[in-house]
Order: sequence, then structure tokens, then C-alpha cells
Amino acid sequence: MLDQTIVAERPVAVEPTRQSAWHVLWTRSNSEQLVCDQLTAKGFRLFLPTVEVWSRRGGVRRRGRVPMFPSYVFLQHALDKWSDTEVRKARGLVSILGDSWERRAVVPDREIEAIQRLVESRLPVTAHTHLREGQRVRIVDGPLTDVEGILVRTKPGKGLLVLSVQLVHGSVAVEVDCTSVVPA
Repeated sequence: MLDQTIVAERPVAVEPTRQSAWHVLWTRSNSEQLVCDQLTAKGFRLFLPTVEVWSRRGGVRRRGRVPMFPSYVFLQHALDKWSDTEVRKARGLVSILGDSWERRAVVPDREIEAIQRLVESRLPVTAHTHLREGQRVRIVDGPLTDVEGILVRTKPGKGLLVLSVQLVHGSVAVEVDCTSVVPA
């Protein structure tokens, strides 16, 4: 099972001349939720997709949630110098990906939207090695309609669709029906 988008209740004002874009926050190990909670409390809009996994502690198996992209949180905001500084004050944050506050790296909306649709679909997800090659496909039916990804494996009637976030070199895979997939 997957978690959902974490959205601030009181949004931070955005400059009208700049459009809100998705940025990537790189966190210390196991600090994704800490960073997310602090920035949400300040009014920023964050997205921390998680997956439910089995783990073993003290000989007991449990189900728990882990980030879909370990050490990364997504922030949607038009970063100016003030908001960039506010974000960087978060405990557990290593950095905001990009060269400087004026040139922060941006994740394309379609990549974030694909991950959000996957989270909403509640389909089982597994971590997958990031791919650069393979056939790009688009889903034409079901809860992931119009989501694009890379089809990497097929078996009779089934395929493995890989959704990637290029900036963090992370990918997740979901099994799909090949009859609802067309080349993109």
C-alpha cells in the first residue's frame, strides 16, 4: 500500500511572476518524514510517496512504510531567496538539488503526476533499478490511464512498467496488463 501526498493547510504565498515547480530535497538517511513535517508546518507543499514493506526486527515480521525514493522529498514551490533559505533551515535536510537558489533543479510535472497517480491507484509497487534505455509506453486503460513509463519485461498478458524520476535517479515498477499499453 502507498501513502498519499502531504499538503500544507496554509499555503505559502507564491510570486505571481514565477510558476510553482517541483524541486527535490535531499535528506539525511531516514529523515524524510522529519523534513516533510517541518516544512509542511511552515506552509510548504510537499510530496513524500511511500510504499508498504515487510521488515524483521527482533525476530518479528512487521509491515511498515518506507519512502518510495529513499532520502528524497519533493517540494512544489516557486523558490525565491527567502523561501529557499527557509527550506534549507529544516533539520535533516542535506540540500536542495541544483546549482544555487537561482538555478534549482526542477522535476518535470509529468514525472511527479505519474508517481502521484501510482500512489492514488494503490497498486503494489516494487523498487526498480533506474533505467535510461527501453521502450517508452503509455497506459490507455485503468487507474493509470495516460501515465507514461518504460516497459521492461513482459510475460503472457503482463508487463512491468517502470516510472522514473530522472533527477533523483530513482525508479519504481508496477505490473500492468499489456493489452492496455501502447507505444508513447
